[in-house]
Amino acid sequence: MKAKCILCGKICHLDDQSLIAKRLKNRPIHTFMCTTCYDRISERTRARWATGKFTLHLPTDGKRKMNQ
Repeated sequence: MKAKCILCGKICHLDDQSLIAKRLKNRPIHTFMCTTCYDRISERTRARWATGKFTLHLPTDGKRKMNQ
């Protein structure tokens, strides 16, 4: 299966039986990032987290808010 990275546009080949490929086939809303983009983002996120200024905004009641 071919998948296109949402950040760099690189086309990667995935094994049809892999978990990522199955997720992309069954739920097209899921997005794919190549390993280089994934590693770059995770490295920068860890660096921001280490500064102490990184805040993670989670809902306080543990439930998603519904748009009404």
